[in-house]
Amino acid sequence: MNAIAQQPRKPARPWLLGTISVLIYGFLNAPIVVLVVMSFNNSAILSLPFKGVTLNWYRKALADTAIQSALTNSLKVATVATLLATLFGLLAAFAIYRYQFWGKNSFRIALNLPILLPGIVTGVAMLAYFSQLGLGLSLGTVILGHAVFGIPVALGPMLTRLSQFPRSLEEAAYDLGARPGEVFRDVIFPYIRSAVIAGALLAFTLSFDEVVVTLFLTGRENTLPMEIWARLRTQITPEIAAVATLVLAASTLLVLLSQSKSNS
Repeated sequence: MNAIAQQPRKPARPWLLGTISVLIYGFLNAPIVVLVVMSFNNSAILSLPFKGVTLNWYRKALADTAIQSALTNSLKVATVATLLATLFGLLAAFAIYRYQFWGKNSFRIALNLPILLPGIVTGVAMLAYFSQLGLGLSLGTVILGHAVFGIPVALGPMLTRLSQFPRSLEEAAYDLGARPGEVFRDVIFPYIRSAVIAGALLAFTLSFDEVVVTLFLTGRENTLPMEIWARLRTQITPEIAAVATLVLAASTLLVLLSQSKSNS
């Protein structure tokens, strides 16, 4: 009787919870599915009925010089911002992991503020700051803005991996005569390399897709999300749906890569 009483109780109606979950996720992702489907629609407008499958909108989008220029700008911004965010995120993670100093918790909170605050707050604050410094808006200010909110994104995976690092390996390396730089290069960094790559991929994805902060910091040169947003103000065309689908596919791939790296 006791063995029977101690058996875990099965949840009632598990199918009901599963059905509700599928319906909710289906509702949330339905606009994305519609966008992808309509990008293949052989129609000049984004509307039903579906008139046939075509790749013309993808060809037109890839041949558009404005989109090509905006894509190049986005890649430049995301690459430089990711390098800065990863470098400073690694330094911050190592400082938090290794040293005890006054205000350590406040320092960690301050590092995460750019990603915790609404994008409009971060954008306005950085615009005011750059204005006070006399910096004109350009891709350079966009890079700085993206690097700031990319730091906490890159910091998370690296700090998590460093917290799992066995200090005995580091101590053994010092006992064998290794210098601090050699210990970091040959012992610590190989252990956290996958977390560094994961953080960098997440920072790149966030920078490449960012709109709100970019809206406040961009100058005359558009990034790809800003080019899409500018065109959406006039008319939603299948060409824009094709571009958005390509961005969605690239972003999904980067997120999956970052997750695989963070779990390895």
